[in-house]
Amino acid sequence: MTLKPIDILLVEDDPGDVLMTREALEHHKVRNTLHVVSDGVEAIRFVRREPPYEHVPTPGLILLDLNLPRRNGQEVLAEIKQDPELRRIPVVVLTTSKADEDILRSYNLHANAYITKPVDFDRFVEVVRKIDDFFLTVVTLPISAAGA
Repeated sequence: MTLKPIDILLVEDDPGDVLMTREALEHHKVRNTLHVVSDGVEAIRFVRREPPYEHVPTPGLILLDLNLPRRNGQEVLAEIKQDPELRRIPVVVLTTSKADEDILRSYNLHANAYITKPVDFDRFVEVVRKIDDFFLTVVTLPISAAGA
């Protein structure tokens, strides 16, 4: 089975977490394209292909932090999941929050998964690799989300 690379949108404002996510994905067997935006306003512009993102592909997967400037992750999640054109994109909340209310609200907003970021580098890399592997080898993505 040949795995087709997908476009992943990482919505993350911590440069260290962006670097660790990039490193985790680079060591994987399939070269997915990682796009990064650092706040919720830019995330919505990206998925809606608003300037300056008119020519970006629709992501096949979104990794979303909750604690973002300008617009928080739950607001972004709510807007994506309410939009008939965007709601099929799998959204994995990847955040430091372990708060029950954040977990419950994220699932109520139709997050596909909620993962608390490990603080240890090796565990963080392992978690990102497992997310990547799961969405590439286990899950069947919608055609539009898979970049076809």
